[in-house]
Amino acid sequence: MALNLRQKQTECITRMLNLNQPVNAGGTANEEVYKILIYDRFCQDILSPLIHVKDLRKHGVTLYFLIDKDRKPVHDVPAVYFVQPTHLNVQRIVADASKSLYDSFHLNFSSSIPRSLLEDLASGTINSDSIERISKVHDQYLEFVTLEDNLFSLAYKNCYLQLNDPSAGDKEIEEIIEKIVSGLFCVLATLAVVPIIRCPRGGPAEMVASLLDQRLRDHLLAKNNLFSEGGNFTSSFQRPILCLFDRNFELSVAIQHDFRYRPLVHDVLGLRLNRLSVQGEKGGMKSFELDRSDPFWVANWSLEFPEVAVEIEAQLNKYKKDVEEVNKRTGGNSGAEFDGTDLVGNTKHLMNAVNSLPELTERKQVIDKHTNIATALLGEIKERSLDSYAKKENDMMVRGVIDRNELIGALKGKGTKVDKLRFAIMYLISTESLPQSEVEMIETALRESEVDTTAFQYVKKIKSLNVSLASANSASRSNIVDWAEKLYGQSISAVTAGVKNLLSSDHQLALSRTVEALMEGKPNPEIDSYISFDPRAPKSTSGMSSSHLKGPFKEAIVFMIGGGNYVEYGSLQELANRQQPVKHVIYGTTEILTGGEFIEQLALLGQKMGLGTSVPTPAH
Repeated sequence: MALNLRQKQTECITRMLNLNQPVNAGGTANEEVYKILIYDRFCQDILSPLIHVKDLRKHGVTLYFLIDKDRKPVHDVPAVYFVQPTHLNVQRIVADASKSLYDSFHLNFSSSIPRSLLEDLASGTINSDSIERISKVHDQYLEFVTLEDNLFSLAYKNCYLQLNDPSAGDKEIEEIIEKIVSGLFCVLATLAVVPIIRCPRGGPAEMVASLLDQRLRDHLLAKNNLFSEGGNFTSSFQRPILCLFDRNFELSVAIQHDFRYRPLVHDVLGLRLNRLSVQGEKGGMKSFELDRSDPFWVANWSLEFPEVAVEIEAQLNKYKKDVEEVNKRTGGNSGAEFDGTDLVGNTKHLMNAVNSLPELTERKQVIDKHTNIATALLGEIKERSLDSYAKKENDMMVRGVIDRNELIGALKGKGTKVDKLRFAIMYLISTESLPQSEVEMIETALRESEVDTTAFQYVKKIKSLNVSLASANSASRSNIVDWAEKLYGQSISAVTAGVKNLLSSDHQLALSRTVEALMEGKPNPEIDSYISFDPRAPKSTSGMSSSHLKGPFKEAIVFMIGGGNYVEYGSLQELANRQQPVKHVIYGTTEILTGGEFIEQLALLGQKMGLGTSVPTPAH
C-alpha cells in the first residue's frame, strides 16, 4: 500500500482526540466523551490543514483554546493537551492542574518529551497536590505539518540562514541538525517505516543522514519500538528510500518565478497552511481553502495560468448549460442562476432537479472561488509582468544566455523590487562566466530601481568562491570545503555546479532527475558518489554501497534542508506519475518558502558577510 502521510497523521490525531482509545471504522471512539482541547501555536498549525471544526465536534471536542490564553475552570470534563515539549508549556500545564481547571489531563507532546521536563512535570504536580489529575502522558511523534497526502514541512523558520551563517559555531550547527533529525524521525515514526537513506557527500545533508541513521539504530534496539508494526522488510523494493538534499543543491528553484497555478498562487497570493485571502469584488478580503476537497484545484494545479483561465471559463459554461437543462425539464425560466424557486412540472423531473441542486450549488461555489483567485492573480501578473519574468528565467536556465538589452529592459521595466532582484540573481546563477562589466551593469540597473543588492552580492561572492575552488587542486579544495570550518556553509560547492546540472533539455529539475536515478538504482555517474545508510543493517556496513541499498525503489521520501517550494513538489509528483508502474514520492522540507522569503534570507547572509546595504529582518 502506498504511503499516505496525511492519512497516517490524521489517524494519529483522531486517536489522540479520543483520549488515545482505539477508534472504530467510523473514525470515532466507541464511547463518546465530551472534552476540551488545549494546544499551542505550533500544534495549531499541525491541526489546521487536517482537522476542521466539524471534525472536532464529531470527536466530542466542545471547546478548544490556545494554552497561553487565560481560561476559566470547566469541571467534570477531561482536557486533551496537544503541545510541544517545552519548559514554558510544562509550567503552564502544572499551573492548570494546580488550579484544577479540568477533571483530568490527557497530555500529548508533539515529539518525545526530554526526561528533565518529565521530572519538572512530576515534581510540579506533586508539589501542588494535583498529580492525580494527570491521566496519561503520550509522546505523539507528530512534530511536522502535513499539507497534502505527499507534502510535509517541519515549519522550521530561517533554517537556510542559520545553516549558512558564517558566524555560526559547531554547537549551533549541531542544534539545527538535531532539530531537523527530530522532525524527520517523527515523520518516519508516523509512517512506521525505516528507509534506506541516500545523500550527497558533505554539508548538512550528510550530517542529517548520519545522525538520523544513529537515532533509528538506537531506537530499533528497543523491544517495543515504533517501527515493529511496519514489519522487518529486507527487500529494498518494499522499503522506501529517503533522499536528503541541501538547498544549495539547486538554488535556482528557490528563487525563480513560475507560471503554473499552484506555485503562482503560493508565490503571489501567499498560500499558507492551504489557506489564502484575496480582495473581494466589493472591497473586503475573502478567505479561501485550497486542498484535496476542491476538485478544480486538484485537477488543475499543475497547469500554466492561461490554461487555468480557459478551464474556469469552460466549467462556468458547463454549469450554465446544466442549469438551463434543469430549468427546461422543470418548465422554469431559462435564466442562468438556479435558485430552485421556479420548479414546476412532473414529480420525477422535480425530484431530479431537487437532487441536482446541492451538486450545482457546490460547483458554482468552486467556480466563484477560482474566478476570484484568478482575477487577483491576473491583476498581479499584468502589473508585474510575471509571465515575462517566468519565460525569460526559464530560457536563461535552458540556454545559459540572454540578450543584454532584454536583461536590462526587464530590470528597468515592470515588477516589484524583489521581482527584479530575483531575476538578476537567476541571471547570475544561470550564466557560467560573467564579465565584470556585465555584473556592474546589472548592479547599476538594480540601484537605479532602488533595489537593495545585498542578496545579489551574496550569491556573487559565493559564485566567485566556487570558481576559485574549481581551479584549486583537490587537496586544498577539500580543506576549504571542510564543513567544520564553516566557510559559508556548503554554499560554495553547489551554487553553480555546471549549468547543465540545473535544467536538462526536457526542463526537468536536477532534483527530480537525481531522485529518479536514486529510485532506479542503476549505475549513474551523477549519484555514484552518494552515501548510503541502512539503519537496519549491521553498523559496519553503514555508509557502504551494498547491493540491497541500490534499489530499485517504488516509494521515495525526498527531503530538502533549508527551504522548499511548490515547484519542486510539482516536479516530483510529475516524475512519480510518469513512471510505469506509477511510483510514489513524498516531498518534505524544513519550511515552504516563496521566492521573496528566500531572498530575505540570502540578504541577511549578505549582511552578515558585510556585503551590500541593509535590509529589514524577515517578517514571516
